[in-house]
Amino acid sequence: MSLDGYSRFTFSRAGRVLTATITGNNPVNGVDGAMHDELARVFTDLQHDQGSDLIILTGAGRAFCAGGDFAWFDEQIADPKKFRDIGWDAKRIVTSLLDIEKPVICRLNGAAAGLGATIALLCDIIIADENAVIGDPHVKVGLVAGDGGAVIWPQLIGYARAKEFLLTGDLLKAPKAAEIGLINHAVPTADLDAKVAEMAAKLLASPRWAVRWTKTVTNAPLKALVSQMMDTSIAYEMLSNMAADRAEAVAAVRERRPAKLTGE
Repeated sequence: MSLDGYSRFTFSRAGRVLTATITGNNPVNGVDGAMHDELARVFTDLQHDQGSDLIILTGAGRAFCAGGDFAWFDEQIADPKKFRDIGWDAKRIVTSLLDIEKPVICRLNGAAAGLGATIALLCDIIIADENAVIGDPHVKVGLVAGDGGAVIWPQLIGYARAKEFLLTGDLLKAPKAAEIGLINHAVPTADLDAKVAEMAAKLLASPRWAVRWTKTVTNAPLKALVSQMMDTSIAYEMLSNMAADRAEAVAAVRERRPAKLTGE
């Protein structure tokens, strides 16, 4: 399986470990149309890659993936059918990440927000730089947390905590995220690669199919939940994209001012 043709990912290999690096067209690896398209197929391509048994997913530069790109937001607000047109791919990002049998370690090198946080949290083991932050601030830009956040956050930290973070959009620092069970480990920057390598070695030390299929059966309830929730989640997110407060919320964040919300 070729991994050529990607513009928002780069790939490298070390033995049977393949590192997929999110490499956006902006400093925080914000999701634009091209990245969204590639996210919908990359995990399927990685599943079929014959040269790897384990995937490390990380981000280039100072961020992992800081959510939607604001220029892309503007396009979707101006032309709501552009949001509608990504609905199928939005589901596939979540389902393909749960479907891939190979273990996926998230090397959380920096900020993960919105869809970036969803992707990180759907990985099998999340190891973060202690300076990283993670959160799902969909509501702050006027959107329903419909791209998987409402699915995975409650499963990791319970409904009370999950609703607090999803409804406020607050970000957590990595040590706090590890403390409450949202991620696995938060380590000093200098130790991040060593901790990821240590975990990869542990996973590769066991028989391949035992590891892969243990992941498969563990993910089965999550896949059932996704099947129940994602159509509704994406539909509500599409509706929120057409609300008047959506455009105002985006403008306010961009201009770094309080939003003048009308409730519409």
